[in-house]
Amino acid sequence: MEPMFESFPAGGNVLIQGASRGIGLEFVRQCLASARVGQVVATCRAPATATELTALAATASGRLSVVPLDVTDEASIAAAVSTTAQTVPRLHLIVNCAGVLHDAALHLRPEKRLADVQAAALARAFAVNAIGPLLVARHCEPLLAHAERAVFASLSARVGSIEDNRLGGWYAYRGSKAAQNMFTRTLAIEWARSRRNVVCVALHPGTTDTGLSRPFQANVPAHRLFTTEYAVAELLRVIDRLQPQDTGQFFAWDGERIPW
Repeated sequence: MEPMFESFPAGGNVLIQGASRGIGLEFVRQCLASARVGQVVATCRAPATATELTALAATASGRLSVVPLDVTDEASIAAAVSTTAQTVPRLHLIVNCAGVLHDAALHLRPEKRLADVQAAALARAFAVNAIGPLLVARHCEPLLAHAERAVFASLSARVGSIEDNRLGGWYAYRGSKAAQNMFTRTLAIEWARSRRNVVCVALHPGTTDTGLSRPFQANVPAHRLFTTEYAVAELLRVIDRLQPQDTGQFFAWDGERIPW
């Protein structure tokens, strides 16, 4: 079934940051499946190795552009947005999907106790999860300078909620997602004055069967472990229902408002 996109301007354009796999790749698929969507820009760090994404581009009849973007490198972000602006002068949906919870090459894994905390892991988590999406907003801002409805969404996580934290641990991931949430809220307040057409939100996709969550799925009930297809379809429904008064809020996949 074609995604709803009922609130989406006909022919509106989409940018998905972190689109090479998992949730980001599925956002690209479902956006392309909608006749209401015009151009889709999919960014990732290494397009040459993003085989599923480039295969999609080959069959998308010119509607999908794959652009290199390293979310930890501001020059790369600026170059990607400059490339995008040459063919897509305005955007109506931006979704930040790139995130890091663990990385064997960097010895990055969720901390169980304070003694496990490492400065390099903290820096990496904050660079990808918090700083990167904010810099994407900074450089994409001119492409949101229009009168049509637009949504800027960053995929967060319930564990980034300070109020909801009852288990502790996971310092780098919790802290970086909490920082991302604060950046999203602060950005929404500014854009409510200067970009009133933009609804700016944080979104929690639920536990989704991707490489990010796979090492931690053992205790997740089967009915709470979502496919990427289901998670993205639900998130798009949430995005479609957003109203101006929802800007600056944090929503779960089912539309529940999550406390900061």
